[in-house]
Amino acid sequence: MTAILLQPIQSTLQRWQQYLMPGTCLLCADDSGSALLCPACSADLPTLPEIRCPQCGEQTTHGERCGACLKDPPAFTRTHALFRYEFPLDRLIQALKYGHQLALAAWAGDQLAPIIEAADYDSLIPLPLHPLRLRERGFNQSIEIARRLARHTGLPLDHQSLIRRRATAPQAELAIKERARNVRGAFECQRDLSGRRLLLIDDVMTTGATLREAARVLALHGATRIDLAVIARALKH
Repeated sequence: MTAILLQPIQSTLQRWQQYLMPGTCLLCADDSGSALLCPACSADLPTLPEIRCPQCGEQTTHGERCGACLKDPPAFTRTHALFRYEFPLDRLIQALKYGHQLALAAWAGDQLAPIIEAADYDSLIPLPLHPLRLRERGFNQSIEIARRLARHTGLPLDHQSLIRRRATAPQAELAIKERARNVRGAFECQRDLSGRRLLLIDDVMTTGATLREAARVLALHGATRIDLAVIARALKH
């Protein structure tokens, strides 16, 4: 009964807090109310073209599978993504990973939730960090995004089956041709995933080399369906 009586009071306090202390947009520093971004900046985020490869999300002419997926088919079936990885979306990702703006992980999970059909999957698998990198950063942004997505979808969050056993050089520091070799053998699966339908979560997909390798390991351990979900996808142009 006490909780019921307090709800109107809490709601009123929240409205007054938003009025007296409005939030600041992370991109333009304008008032954004209770949101991280103001409406104008949210509307300006670079969305992906609708016509793209259904498997890796790269832009194609007619929505067909791209040449890379035809030549070397990845272990994942589909890529869910919302934005192009370019300005100003790239600033948000960098603020999350290197500026410790963890509220952006919740924002990313909120953005992804409407395009994920929970009935298609058995669990969420966040892309793991090596313990050394995790110690440096203090958190895994993929786990934080997946945690929010799990709240929306009701899917269990599995951050123990897939581990990163080898510390690798940051992909961004390497030439594109070196990235696949850099992450080869970097992941290890500790469970039998036979028959499981998995949604692999990360923040950004650039060349896709890291996610390809992680999906390959999950498939080797029996997963029958692996899809990807990222907040941003870098296109070749």
